[in-house]
Amino acid sequence: MKIGISTSCLYPLETEKSLLCVSKAGVKATEIFFNANCELEKDFVAELKNIADGYGISVVSVHPTMSLAESFMLFSAYERRYEEGISQYKRYAEIANELGAKYVIMHGGKPNKVLDNNGYFCRFAQIAELVKENGAVLLQENVAKFRAGNLDVLQGMKEYLGKDAAFCLDIKQCVRGGYSPFDAIRILKDSVKHIHISDNSVENDCMLPLNGRFDFQAFFELCEKSGFKGDAMVEVYRDAYENTDELFSAYERLLKKTEKFLK
Repeated sequence: MKIGISTSCLYPLETEKSLLCVSKAGVKATEIFFNANCELEKDFVAELKNIADGYGISVVSVHPTMSLAESFMLFSAYERRYEEGISQYKRYAEIANELGAKYVIMHGGKPNKVLDNNGYFCRFAQIAELVKENGAVLLQENVAKFRAGNLDVLQGMKEYLGKDAAFCLDIKQCVRGGYSPFDAIRILKDSVKHIHISDNSVENDCMLPLNGRFDFQAFFELCEKSGFKGDAMVEVYRDAYENTDELFSAYERLLKKTEKFLK
């Protein structure tokens, strides 16, 4: 397992500047969170690749900017919008491939009257196949208030998709969804391919690692026993720290705390 830092931790700093900041700090793995459609252009992606290659940082995953529009674009009844939506996901898969990233991460749709759970799972599988054809693996993230923010839905999705089930598990989203990240790992097992790391307390559900109460050692031990073979990214909101020194210090402390799990 590699532990890295998502560029989203520095939002609203521009994406290329965020990648440069993370790279200059000596972080060896990252997730690139795109924030505008203009960032899908070839020249911009080439700039990101030059930064990553120049500093030797591994891009593990990419996160689309259309997260808030996915219900409307991908999980509605309007076929023309769906075609536009999947064309963007095709581009994200191509970008992932260009950057050497394995995963594209999806928030997905919110519950609606258009699709039941099985209809949602089927639509996800169609998009996942397109992503696979273009060089990446699509992961469903467990975002609270979205359809997949519910542990029962995640379990149903795993059962429906079988060996093709693939998830990004976000610790803070588990907390917001009212269930334990440990329970999520026990249920989803090795279908979890990627993890978003944060800490929490009674008062705060999104903190820098090792600033709260979460037992990372026990969590990664359970991940290892459950067959997890992916990587993990620190992913917190900008209000979780005052300056980037705090972010990178927490990252370094986490590496030392979990060094026996690192490869």
